[in-house]
Amino acid sequence: MKTTEEIQSVLMNPEIFEINRLKAHSDHRYYQTLAEAVSKGEMTWRHSLNGQWLFKYSENVMERPVGFEALNFNLDGFERINVPGHIQLQGYDKPHYVNTQYPWDGHEELKPPYIPVNYNPTSSYVTYFDVPKEWGGQPVCISFQGVETAFNVWCNGEFVGYSEDSFTPSEFDLTNFINREGENKLAVQVYKWSTGSWLEDQDFWRLSGIFRDVYLFTKPTTHVEDLFVKTTLKNDYQDAMVSVDFRVIGEEATIVAQLVDGEGQAVASGTCEVVNETAHLELEVEGAHLWSAEHPYLYQLQLEVKVKGEVVEAICQRVGVRQFEMINKVMHLNGKRIVFRGVNRHEFSATYGRSVTNEEMEWDVKFLKEYNFNSVRTSHYPNASYFYELCDEYGLYLIDETNLETHGTWQRMGAVEENDVTLPNGRPEFLEIILDRAKSMLERDKNHPSILIWSCGNESFGGENLYKMSEYFRHRDETRLVHYEGVFWDRRFNGTSDMESRMYAKVPEIREYLDNNPEKPFILCEYTHAMGNSNGGMDRYIELENEYDMYQGGFIWDYIDQALWTEDRYGKPYLAFGGDFGDQPTDYNFCVNGIIYANREASPKMQAIKGAYQPFTIEVKDGGAQIQNKNMFTNLNEYTLKWEIVRGEEVVSSGEGYYDLEPLSTGFIDLGINVTPHQEEQVITISICLKEDTMFAPCGHEVAFGQLIVDAVKEEEIHPVKAFQIANGDVNVGISGEGFEVIFAKNLGRMVSMKYDGIEYIHQPNLSLMPNFWRASTDNDRGNQAPIRMAQWKLASMYAFNEFMEINRLEEGLEVIFTYNLNTMPVSHAIVKYFINSYGQIHVTMSYEGVEGLPNMFKFGMDLAIPCEFNTLTWRGFGPDETYADREFGARYGTFTNQVADNLAAYVIPQACGNHTGVRYATLTNESGAGLKITGDAPLSFSALPYTSHELEAAFHHYELPPVHKTVLSINHQEMGVGGDDSWGARPDARFELPANMKYEYSFVIESVK
Repeated sequence: MKTTEEIQSVLMNPEIFEINRLKAHSDHRYYQTLAEAVSKGEMTWRHSLNGQWLFKYSENVMERPVGFEALNFNLDGFERINVPGHIQLQGYDKPHYVNTQYPWDGHEELKPPYIPVNYNPTSSYVTYFDVPKEWGGQPVCISFQGVETAFNVWCNGEFVGYSEDSFTPSEFDLTNFINREGENKLAVQVYKWSTGSWLEDQDFWRLSGIFRDVYLFTKPTTHVEDLFVKTTLKNDYQDAMVSVDFRVIGEEATIVAQLVDGEGQAVASGTCEVVNETAHLELEVEGAHLWSAEHPYLYQLQLEVKVKGEVVEAICQRVGVRQFEMINKVMHLNGKRIVFRGVNRHEFSATYGRSVTNEEMEWDVKFLKEYNFNSVRTSHYPNASYFYELCDEYGLYLIDETNLETHGTWQRMGAVEENDVTLPNGRPEFLEIILDRAKSMLERDKNHPSILIWSCGNESFGGENLYKMSEYFRHRDETRLVHYEGVFWDRRFNGTSDMESRMYAKVPEIREYLDNNPEKPFILCEYTHAMGNSNGGMDRYIELENEYDMYQGGFIWDYIDQALWTEDRYGKPYLAFGGDFGDQPTDYNFCVNGIIYANREASPKMQAIKGAYQPFTIEVKDGGAQIQNKNMFTNLNEYTLKWEIVRGEEVVSSGEGYYDLEPLSTGFIDLGINVTPHQEEQVITISICLKEDTMFAPCGHEVAFGQLIVDAVKEEEIHPVKAFQIANGDVNVGISGEGFEVIFAKNLGRMVSMKYDGIEYIHQPNLSLMPNFWRASTDNDRGNQAPIRMAQWKLASMYAFNEFMEINRLEEGLEVIFTYNLNTMPVSHAIVKYFINSYGQIHVTMSYEGVEGLPNMFKFGMDLAIPCEFNTLTWRGFGPDETYADREFGARYGTFTNQVADNLAAYVIPQACGNHTGVRYATLTNESGAGLKITGDAPLSFSALPYTSHELEAAFHHYELPPVHKTVLSINHQEMGVGGDDSWGARPDARFELPANMKYEYSFVIESVK
């Protein structure tokens, strides 16, 4: 295949998706001896080609270096590029982000299978290799673990083959093309667009290149090409049958097997003969250790392939004994109902794109286990093989998803439109290409016990082709179930999916399904959309687990922000999103939906998610705790239970022990805790912690906790009135006393000076304890049009004016009352009452009567800007990370301290953040300890940030925020929840909204820190 016409015709032909590619097979490793296999060392029969390759970039196929594959081609114009890696992250082409629309939309009018011709970035790679001498005359093959999206391969000038499917291995036989005695030239040409691009419309950056490992491999003359391990359980899930099917090339052989447990002891053994290139082995295991996410027990299946008594090949295959099945319309693992506490995970690195390193994968798996996840959906394509090995080893359940998404062919701007371009639907020319993707995934991944479900892909409508794919999965592997959400949009082939799977269904919709005698269990393959400041109200979904057996959990969208490192105009690095590279069309920051940031730091949302996913619920009561053990296989006594009583800031009592509570049961644990009434607030905390070190966290790591707050017994304090002076002038009125002075401007209708010990705390008069109803719009707010609906409250927060001022001299101090016209239609007012006593304490009360016809508020509160040197925040309330009215779960009640800048969350677009709920008091201090203390009559919603809501909202990137000059305190009665059922229309639960027709009033006290 050399001419432009030949290349283009293949790239646009859905019925040609591979040429000369080897048959897909299991990803087992094989060695020359069993000792090598058991040691799990480097395979001597594999030779890596990763490294720097020669490279030439072309804008399209026509401009490619014609003939570059020839041995005598002059490569002087070629540069160097790293393999694996995306070309767009190494200085060629540009990253391009779109969600459902295709990248060429608006540039060209195309229908499948046609692709752009004038812009189809073409990458020509060259490297040289020697065949390892120790391989002798054995065959030589090459494996490309991942190439986006299509490529041709040549060896020593000869055409080897072609392949599509970016996310499964493509392997070719080089034996007839190589020179065993000297250097060999390998040439690869990668095309960004092909027919396969219509099938890879996932919500991600459009990148290209050789992005996963490339290696040569050989195999002995007699070789296990493929093996398929299956396990079934019997005798009440106590005993197991391990069966293995082999496909073997070469001579007739005997396979000798033994199954070895974690202690190195053989628990079963057997042999089987290879006949007509196949063999079958069965091993019985009594009292088997079962694999689960809670106890990911792995056996070693040690295999020796013998020809005439001589070992020619050895394999050590890890085996997880488990049985996944549907029982009475409920999914069960090892006989127990399963609930998925999961997340969707794109393979992503802010530095390397989808070329994720082993270290990043290891970090991900440990992080997920540490934060109580038990499952992952590989959205929306097969991941690198190493990720599955980690999930087997650490214990994570997987939905393994076929590389298929055609979202832009059937849903446009939210409207579902089946038409003549809908893919794959029932179009016969697209049947084999999608089946090939399913086969490539299943054959590679089938021996990983972590995979419980095969998925037919994502958001590809429905139709007969997908049903045929699901039937392939069932026929080839009866040990797993099949998933496909798209039947929701096309019920003609409802049998495609073994479960009812939906995206972003609201809780009432789920209840409606489950209350009407459903035929299938229900999962949310995507829910609680984690875009920016989100994941509010997640607890409502968790509650369904106890209410319905057929509700079996869900997968958060999604794991990691897909933002890429780049530099601003001043050379400072920042995390970029769609449009930042001049990529149009684009969907901007819709790729940034992670529960962790792109740099692999946990976002504040993780606090709530860990709490929602904790495997125990703990209700502290009656001297102990009512505990629900949500684990399927783990008794509470496998953990340490710890408790403590904190009075004020002092731990006055504590203890720990081991208590029996069976899996999937609820019981009361009597701890003999006794709390007597006290003048100080008391907090009882019960924690469940790891008893010993694990692979993902050390001994003592907390997996769950519960708290009970015992309010203080308050005694009214009477203080004598101290000397003070009131100065009621023409323009100002003020009060002063020992160590304080407060002044109000009559003409401005606000406080203009607040001094303690000579320090002025008012930084700017327009933020001197003024009513505020606005927040910097979150992604969810923008998605549901809240800033448009609620815009009046932005004006009210910026331009409220005083209509009436009342000044009252009292024996105990000064009372000043302002009545603010909030500039709304219809008219509304807020009344702010200040009372400053002789000790300099400022008692503030803000009230609002409620007005019909106005939109909801974001907040009901007041803002105060103080000098930026007061940058140490201490608060007593929920923490340590930000909390909101609908996202308190997982937060701990206590006293916390951080720096004001720490409260500015790194959501990729600046937005509301840093709020703390349940705040009894907060202090802002400088380096010398001077500062302010704010105490609520009732718990406050409070934040301290370096910016106002309006400054945050005006910036599209963090580098656009102004220099820091102040600390902005937001002292609120309430703030609207952040929501998160989705980010394109869903509002927060009505319980956490602030209707403007309601009456609101709250009070707090400001004083100096003593």
